[in-house]
Amino acid sequence: MRAAEIRAAGRPPVVAERAVPEAGPDGVVVEVTAAPITPLDQLCASGTSYFGVPATPYVPGVQGVGVLTRPTPSHPAGTPVWFATAAGMRPGDGSMAEHAVVAPADLVVLPPVSEHALVAALGLSAVAAWRCLTATGGLTVGETVLVLGAGGVVGQSAVQLARIAGAGHVVACARTDTALERARRFGADHTVRLDEDEDVEDLARRFGEPDLVIDPVWGFPAAAALRALRPGGRLVNLGSAAGEQCPIPSAVLRSRSLRVLGYTNNALTTEERREALLTVVDHAVAGTLTVDFTRVPLADAAGAWDRPGRVVLVP
Repeated sequence: MRAAEIRAAGRPPVVAERAVPEAGPDGVVVEVTAAPITPLDQLCASGTSYFGVPATPYVPGVQGVGVLTRPTPSHPAGTPVWFATAAGMRPGDGSMAEHAVVAPADLVVLPPVSEHALVAALGLSAVAAWRCLTATGGLTVGETVLVLGAGGVVGQSAVQLARIAGAGHVVACARTDTALERARRFGADHTVRLDEDEDVEDLARRFGEPDLVIDPVWGFPAAAALRALRPGGRLVNLGSAAGEQCPIPSAVLRSRSLRVLGYTNNALTTEERREALLTVVDHAVAGTLTVDFTRVPLADAAGAWDRPGRVVLVP
């Protein structure tokens, strides 16, 4: 079978021939139909994550979509599934191959009508957006949500899911006109373009007064968003694309009793992840949730590794 291999940390993958993996007693073999290249895959492969330098060679891909190659006690062969792996975080191979071995607990059976590439493109990014809005952020009906980093997959998902979850007003912030126009198509009521040289107080004023901020970027945008939050407001952080540091005076937090909350998918139980993923898939099937992505053949994985935007590898 063909597979993308990380042979040295910090280098793009190399597509090579490998033997089809055997399931063993504690796994099932999935024929992969769609595997996204995500920021987590790139971070793990770089060798600079807190997981450490990965053992090489390995097949990257922390998630994917495919079909069961053999029947299980619960499902026939050909059943469509989403699956997760720990590739790059622990020794073992991931989804960027024609076949993958997966632990049964990491499988989620999909509706037969789901579009595999779209589900792969949404995947854990949309799961994070949904959980940040609901379980962690505690969005209530009618509240105003500010989505930072609205150009990314988490941000695109959050704009749409905020409306689905009952937000009364959705504000999207991004760096490009293309991302902001897309956010408006996805249901944002108001958009804010992030300018590099802008004063933090000016940006805060342009944000209005949100109740909840979904923040995959941290840094300067988060500093402005915290200044904009209404009393008792919440900011949920799940990334640092704009910087590892966020300069914010203590008085800003204390004067309005703000809450800054951290989020990671790694803290989810298997059942929480399954429930959130199926919620996301249901909305994708209904046509109320989508995301921009590019399909690329698995054979071209090396050239697609650093391509901007969400890339989904397909057979």
